[in-house]
Amino acid sequence: MRILITGSGGRLGRLLYAARQLEGVPGAEVVFQSRSAGRDVQWQPGAPVAQLPDCDALVALWGATSGSAEDLAVNARLVALSRQVAQECGAQMVFHLSSAAVYGPGARLAETARLAPRTPYGTAKVEMERRVREGGAGVQECVLRLANVVGADSLAVALTSNGAVTLDRFEDGRGPMRSYIGATDLLRVLSALAKAETDSLPFALNIAAAAPVGMDDLARAAGKRVTWRTAPAQAVQEVSLDTGLMQSLLPAVRPTSDAGALIAGLTALERVA
Repeated sequence: MRILITGSGGRLGRLLYAARQLEGVPGAEVVFQSRSAGRDVQWQPGAPVAQLPDCDALVALWGATSGSAEDLAVNARLVALSRQVAQECGAQMVFHLSSAAVYGPGARLAETARLAPRTPYGTAKVEMERRVREGGAGVQECVLRLANVVGADSLAVALTSNGAVTLDRFEDGRGPMRSYIGATDLLRVLSALAKAETDSLPFALNIAAAAPVGMDDLARAAGKRVTWRTAPAQAVQEVSLDTGLMQSLLPAVRPTSDAGALIAGLTALERVA
């Protein structure tokens, strides 16, 4: 089993690459592509696809996470490129990386929940999913609605800074709660999905640990002092995903939601990355 992960030059790709270096992926060969040096294959769109290795499954990690609406529109346009690369590399399955941002705020959001993004990034990912749903790939496809990845989310910079971490405090005295997953667990999930029977995979699948994690718990586990500010009216305390479908498909994979374990895992990856 060979899995090709495209667009691995960013923060998330760096953590996944470190996870492979640290633990490996039993039963699979994972190949990382990037435009830049430092990954297994240096390749960019427009170059001959023959420069890429054959693979059984493709994970389309590439895309934009910030910028203008025009910048973010690349996420939808890359669907066609992912399909082309998959077909020419012999892949039977394409996993398109989407995001929990497609849902908007809510707790324990299942794959059947209404898509109501609140951010331009979420809107761009909804458009990407629409392109996938239109079909025409010639291969099996699955959209992965990814939760926050520890070390590659909005909290990451604060966790590595020298100062305290400032968080919103809500009426119950707690801070924000979010669905998370560690990069090592994510790589295990991707490997297990690539080995799964393709007919068993749904159009969309939530990817996260089973329980949401307090951002203040992550900060404290990282040795940071937490300072509080009163949450503004528009702030959302919990955004979490229902992972029942993922757990039923991958019963042997149980991503941790323990803040201490998540930070310890990130620390180990940072030593390798």
